[in-house]
Amino acid sequence: MALSAAAAGPDRPELQKAIEEIVDSGFVGVSLRVHDERGEWAGSAGTAELGGTTKLPIDGHVRIGSNTKTFTATLALKLVAEGKVGLDIPVAGYLPEFGLDERVTVRMLLQHTSGLFNFSGEVYEDGTIVPGIPIPYGSTGEEWVDNRFKTYQPEELVRLALSKPARFEPGTGWSYSNTNYVLARLLIEKVTGHSLAEEMQRLIIGPLGLSGTVVPDASPEIPEPHAHAYYRYEDAGTQKTVDITRHNPSWISTGGDMISTTQDLHTFISALMSGRLLPADLLAEMRTPHPTGIPNMDYGLGVFVLTTDDGGTLIAHNGATVGHAALMYSTPDGSKTLTAALNCVDDAGLSIATAFRNAQQRLVNEVLCGGQADPAQPTD
Repeated sequence: MALSAAAAGPDRPELQKAIEEIVDSGFVGVSLRVHDERGEWAGSAGTAELGGTTKLPIDGHVRIGSNTKTFTATLALKLVAEGKVGLDIPVAGYLPEFGLDERVTVRMLLQHTSGLFNFSGEVYEDGTIVPGIPIPYGSTGEEWVDNRFKTYQPEELVRLALSKPARFEPGTGWSYSNTNYVLARLLIEKVTGHSLAEEMQRLIIGPLGLSGTVVPDASPEIPEPHAHAYYRYEDAGTQKTVDITRHNPSWISTGGDMISTTQDLHTFISALMSGRLLPADLLAEMRTPHPTGIPNMDYGLGVFVLTTDDGGTLIAHNGATVGHAALMYSTPDGSKTLTAALNCVDDAGLSIATAFRNAQQRLVNEVLCGGQADPAQPTD
């Protein structure tokens, strides 16, 4: 196994051991960055390519999946601060072309309380599955692989979602839906007259100097250096594994399309939690927990609000998108952060899911919880 660690910073053999063992649990590579009272530590284990010998770059680019939602919610709240968006204004007032339920507000989009159908598919409490667009999970996966360079327009994803029954009446429940964040994107573009990428650059990426962070839209490219992502599927009775590092992320759109690095994720979440990006009242709104029905895991506006075993609070969001995953955790004041990037062989059955949950729990336990177990959270 290839292993590398940051040249500077404290010696943290327990963290090196943890990421090595996470790789051994089924990942191709893991990179980890920690900022806490002991200083900064960064290291990596595993390789950049399946079966290769090139070390995983410590601060390589990774598709960050649903961490995109935290960036998007922050951007929306910055527009609230500028007076361009109202949190409790009906979304239909901004986007009349979709015929949205007038009760759905901007807050409900960011909080996942709109009830809108998830365009990537829904699984109901009784086990019923209602599919959306072809995605890499829940089927053979071959259709997604064959069409992984297809471009979806965000309006197309929203209209598909609106063609399905809502999961519940607006504001009466909680359900994680990528549709909410594609609507947030369209709203941001409507009120500013600029693309999401332009506004993200103006208000977040540029001011924070996030040189490794990209809003790709429909581009399949990912900057160097990066770890490779893989997907395994069945083709005519034979298991095939393909490199899907390059794919068109418009299938998930603002639900999870951004690219970043562990350094940029640290800079972002630390700045956000310490009050450098939002006024105090809006940061408080973002961190106000709304019940999800999942023990010790509530949701604010674009962030999970986690309760640790000792009654402490962590602010987090994780993301996974076909062979790449990213973790982003912080204390509420931004003084301690944990960010990580993982690459793996994914598949339709999400066979890596248990190892991923265990990796989350172990790293949070090692770094932020003083040896106590901590709940894992959904990734997408």
